Amino acid sequence: MSRTIDYGNLMHKAMRGLIQEVLGEVRDHGLPGAHHFFITFDTTHADARLADWLKERYPTEMTVVMQHWYDDLEVGADGFGVTLNFGDAPEHLWVPYDAIQTFVDPSVEFGLRFETQEDESEIEDADEPASEEQPKPDAEIVSLDKFRK
Repeated sequence: MSRTIDYGNLMHKAMRGLIQEVLGEVRDHGLPGAHHFFITFDTTHADARLADWLKERYPTEMTVVMQHWYDDLEVGADGFGVTLNFGDAPEHLWVPYDAIQTFVDPSVEFGLRFETQEDESEIEDADEPASEEQPKPDAEIVSLDKFRK
């Protein structure tokens, strides 16, 4: 059996570590300047915790904004918790890092997008099925242009 380096999972782990570090800084010192975050996450993730009415309203994914008002920011090893205001109804959420699909800070044109195994399978299904004879690409280039102003 041949061994390979799983660069995709290593990169995802590093990017989630970056999110954890950024949220830790925000917890300790607040959001600096015009920084704010749009965080989209999978509401079906087994470890995601949110109010039932939010789960009903957002059955597959949800985008939250951390900007003017947020409270009780907790930053853990596996995820973060935060209380946000939904139409004058404060609700506490727990978001596992591996449920995050996108993390964007538009104030500095920074964004991360996490591809899932399903996304990659859908791409393969759209093309010809991969065979052992076809060479694998050396690298995958991901454009962050859609996050730019």
